[in-house]
Amino acid sequence: MVSPAVALAFLPLLLTLLIKYRFFFMLFYRAVLVRIWKDLVSGLSREQRAYQYVLTHAIPGDPDSILDAFDIWCSKIEFISNIGPKKGEKICCFTTVCHLHVEITIIGAGLLCAGKILDRLLLEHSPLTVLELGAHCGYSTVRIARALPLGARLYSIEMDQNNAAIAEKIIRLAGFDDNTVELIVNPSDEVIPKLHSEYGLERLDFVFMDHWKKCYAPDLQMLEGSGMLCKGSMIVADNVLFPGAPRFLRHVRKSGLYNWKVHRATLEYSKGIRDGMAELVYKGHN
Repeated sequence: MVSPAVALAFLPLLLTLLIKYRFFFMLFYRAVLVRIWKDLVSGLSREQRAYQYVLTHAIPGDPDSILDAFDIWCSKIEFISNIGPKKGEKICCFTTVCHLHVEITIIGAGLLCAGKILDRLLLEHSPLTVLELGAHCGYSTVRIARALPLGARLYSIEMDQNNAAIAEKIIRLAGFDDNTVELIVNPSDEVIPKLHSEYGLERLDFVFMDHWKKCYAPDLQMLEGSGMLCKGSMIVADNVLFPGAPRFLRHVRKSGLYNWKVHRATLEYSKGIRDGMAELVYKGHN
């Protein structure tokens, strides 16, 4: 048995840890414990519950209404890691001068959410061919599709069949048909080599990565080898700091193929957990 004196001696340490990591404990509670409990009680998956909420609270054919309903559900009811509206931004820009990496930190540039950063990049570049890696339940797919110019097409890849079924419903509920958004249900490493032969793609103007973080680096290298990245092609990758994609960032830094920056932020629908979104512009092979 532990004596009361020893237990009291550890109490300050325990309180310090609880305070220091309170945001991570809250994330674990919302993302894991609440999910397990509601899975058992409802008999539905978290994604199915999110879809039911959106279906009953959003206006069909209105992408903004669907995104708003998602944001309310994710911030107030259950946690899903979408590219949501809760990310404040500080920008770290990396460029290469004489093979040296120069870091420029801009402080006090104002707060932006990651979703709005994505919106801005899409509006600035007006891409005609967009690839999304990781549709999950369709939030980011709708966010991208609503910002595309007339005649553009989005190819969205989701490996999980159950999530893809939800994403398909969300995409169609938002009013986007197959001519605008094509949902491909397969792992990214199986689809990328077939983008030219099976889907007729010649080049990619914009790539958004939000799937398994361990896949960021190999999928980026696969895209580089495919020949579909051209000078000026943009790649945006979410959550590169938390949960993190260190291999991806190392490759980007060492390859010399990109002008890039990391938008530092906090995790979506959460406070106090640092995250970041990478923005890459392809320079081509040296």
